[in-house]
Amino acid sequence: MPDSKTLAPTDDPRVFRAPDGALVSPPAGWACLPPGDAGLTRRVKAAGPTWLVVEKRGRKAFSRGLWAEAANIEAAKGALEAERSTEGYAKKQAAAARRRDREQTEYVEEFGASVTAFLRFVPRWSAVGEAVARRVTAHATPVGSGTVARTERIPVERRAEAAVIAWMRHQTTAYDSLRIARVKGERREVRRQLAEVSRAVLDLHRRDAPHLAATCPLCAAVGDPAT
Repeated sequence: MPDSKTLAPTDDPRVFRAPDGALVSPPAGWACLPPGDAGLTRRVKAAGPTWLVVEKRGRKAFSRGLWAEAANIEAAKGALEAERSTEGYAKKQAAAARRRDREQTEYVEEFGASVTAFLRFVPRWSAVGEAVARRVTAHATPVGSGTVARTERIPVERRAEAAVIAWMRHQTTAYDSLRIARVKGERREVRRQLAEVSRAVLDLHRRDAPHLAATCPLCAAVGDPAT
């Protein structure tokens, strides 16, 4: 009986690379369960040995499917389909959806308040601050957006700060059109330098002094603060 393991894909869809570099192929009678159904994947893993195929791209990892005995996959599918067809399951799912919607609404409000607290614009520039908070929150908080706002590894206050700086990098600097050398650490250094510029721009709006909105990249990005 093969052991459960995590493998890397190759150009051949039925050949994988083990951590020690060896090339392996799934045993006879095995099939691939595509990613996407966490409940089904858990059941198949519990039913017996599995091979998880993971492709790494930079710091990110992407599942390319779970290989297991075809009989185990079909049995798990049948059991799960039967469970999901019941009225009780439908009610449970509806309740879970309502809970997620409520939690998302509460988080959007909390995150927006954290963004406003980080901006701390003076009354003279409060309309600009409100517009920035709305736009950063709308961009950063959708479920599945993959932004820093969705991580739980850092406090919400730091998420809000990072989200503002990231939004400004794309909206108030030339970052998206820069040609950055493919040198290790170069992109990180460019982002650090642009973050310093963004913080200086934010500081302009934390002082009760006028400045020419037409030459301010943040004011220009916001346009009409009422929108």
